Amino acid sequence: MGFSEFPRVPGPYRWAAAAALLLVLGVSWGGRRRFRMGRMLRLMEAVSRLHRRAADIHQAEKAVHAVRALGLFSPVRVACLEESVAAVLALAIRGRGVRWCHGVIADPIRLHAWIEVEGRPVEEPDSTRRCTALLTIPSMEEST
Repeated sequence: MGFSEFPRVPGPYRWAAAAALLLVLGVSWGGRRRFRMGRMLRLMEAVSRLHRRAADIHQAEKAVHAVRALGLFSPVRVACLEESVAAVLALAIRGRGVRWCHGVIADPIRLHAWIEVEGRPVEEPDSTRRCTALLTIPSMEEST
């Protein structure tokens, strides 16, 4: 959907993002293509059951920036789905949780995935506000 330059991210966030992105790419490419979304959803549901404190907006932004910066060096596709799942995992590694959303924009029809903190999309362009969330997976703290 587009983004601007990446600010410098502290080392612990980069390491967590690297581990998370490797796991996401392994899950994404580790089976039949038509079952890829199902594998990603099972991964997100497993992570959402972990007991973590809610991330604040600054922590979530650091995770998103770290994942996006690393995704530029990936030899395979790293788009919104992979980025958002990896950002959730990177935050989970650091003991934090956010809401993961997957939705659609009409005219033209496009799918998009993103993370939210306190109901606001994290590091997303204004066009994300036009998205209708079809599926959300809250962190454990939100669901209790």
